Amino acid sequence: MSAISVRIAVVPGRSVIGIELPNADRESVYLRELLASQTFERTKAKLPLTLGKDIGGGPIIADLATMPHLLIAGTTGSGKSVGMNAMVLSLLYRLSPEQCRFIMIDPKMLELSVYEGIPHLLTPVVTDPKKAVVALKWTVREMEERYRAMSQLGVRNIEGYNARLLEAKKKGEVLSRRVQTGFDAEGRPVFEDQPLGTDPLPFIVVVVDEMADLMLVAGKDVEASIQRLAQMARAAGIHIMMATQRPSVDVITGTIKANFPTRISFQVTSKIDSRTILGEQGAEQLLGRGDMLYMAGGGRITRVHGPFVSDDEVEQVVSHLKSQATPEYIEDVTRDDENSAFGDSGSGNDSGDALYDQAVALVAREGKASTSFVQRHLQIGYNRAARLIERMEEQGVVSPADRVGRREVLVGNH
Repeated sequence: MSAISVRIAVVPGRSVIGIELPNADRESVYLRELLASQTFERTKAKLPLTLGKDIGGGPIIADLATMPHLLIAGTTGSGKSVGMNAMVLSLLYRLSPEQCRFIMIDPKMLELSVYEGIPHLLTPVVTDPKKAVVALKWTVREMEERYRAMSQLGVRNIEGYNARLLEAKKKGEVLSRRVQTGFDAEGRPVFEDQPLGTDPLPFIVVVVDEMADLMLVAGKDVEASIQRLAQMARAAGIHIMMATQRPSVDVITGTIKANFPTRISFQVTSKIDSRTILGEQGAEQLLGRGDMLYMAGGGRITRVHGPFVSDDEVEQVVSHLKSQATPEYIEDVTRDDENSAFGDSGSGNDSGDALYDQAVALVAREGKASTSFVQRHLQIGYNRAARLIERMEEQGVVSPADRVGRREVLVGNH
């Protein structure tokens, strides 16, 4: 046989083994025919991704909402960036900015910058790796805020939350949640009812085009944020699509890999890289130009031929979207104030009342105050904990330190 490569795999639903031989004359798969297919039009997927065609020529449409996160690897020229564009465009074709928003992180400054200015963006395309870390931390805080809002309404996911809002809107009912706004003179917490917005929460898709660049700048912070989002963000409607050219163990760590059960590998350079991304070899024998192995959550691997979409087509879609509406950016997504130091694993900032109120409640409840005590219990950095203690001293919550460093708590226990 004069075949370039051979792949042996189980044929799903049949008690036979299949031997895949690449066709000498490759057929091109175009994104347009997948978007126009009955499979895409009839899919009930909340976040449909057009992956391509299987070996039988049938369209493969996956749902990012059920994945719930996607890890993509592939060497230069394998079709990884084109595949990412096809997936992003399939979401843009199906969902409005009210239904889905994007945070795009592109340290290479080439692949995702074409989407700059579309109304779906929460922030301009992030190209600075340090700002990318800040954006990931903001996403973690947004996830936590959504969890608090959902718990107040007694729902378990974003679909239940939006359905509850829609139901209340039809009835003319005003929904509210109870939040702590501070402390009274005796140190007891003060609560207020704040009305919830009537607009449904959109899905948030975080697209990271080159994970290796982020890991070089702030590996621990990136890994911690990605891990929290991968473990918890599904119910909050936040999903991650993450790609890398270098699927080595220092980029795709065991922690990240364990939290991304759905993975796609385009052509890679070695068997080791294939095992890193998929857990088995085979991706090194792919043909490139969109040839991929798709591993769904259950571990079953399917060979897929990804669609081609040209740069001109992407630009035409983007220009059309820009003419429809202007983006409404949230400045806090990439705001890197002095409290967002990369060595600090805590989220939020100590100039906001939420973290300070937590610290005051902690020292009032326990009857002791020190920088290390606050740092340990709130899981924040030493510098931030020290600033919180200084602020408490200024506001009379704790006394100045005595000659051995002890402080007295001046507010009442509760």
